[in-house]
Amino acid sequence: MKTAREHLIKLGIRPSVQRVAVMNYLLKNRTHPTVDEIYHALVSDIPTLSRTTVYNTLHLLHEHGAVLALCIDGINAHFDGYTHPHAHFMCNCCHKVYDVELDDTEFVSRNAPRNATKLLDAQLYYKGICDQCDPSAQS
Repeated sequence: MKTAREHLIKLGIRPSVQRVAVMNYLLKNRTHPTVDEIYHALVSDIPTLSRTTVYNTLHLLHEHGAVLALCIDGINAHFDGYTHPHAHFMCNCCHKVYDVELDDTEFVSRNAPRNATKLLDAQLYYKGICDQCDPSAQS
């Protein structure tokens, strides 16, 4: 895996300390964090960091295709540094978001609207109860 710095440079993003820290956090923590979660995780190491900087950094990373922005819960944006085509599952109890690998990554493009000349984004979400929250799933 490339370093966060190399990843940003490859995408044409100037690798500032804050940008590298946010990208590194997302590459190492596949937990689909929100802006606040990322801010709280990084502020002790970067005391000058602000929520606005985290928000602006995530916006820039999303614009360059470095991260996915998920609106799965309808309240907060969650961010994902894993940009390979995949779906997501959100547990309605614990609100954790999990990656769901797709056996057929061409499914989305094959089923795009016929009048779409260029597909820019597609997101597939599942919602339900995870095995950690469902007592009937416990053995």
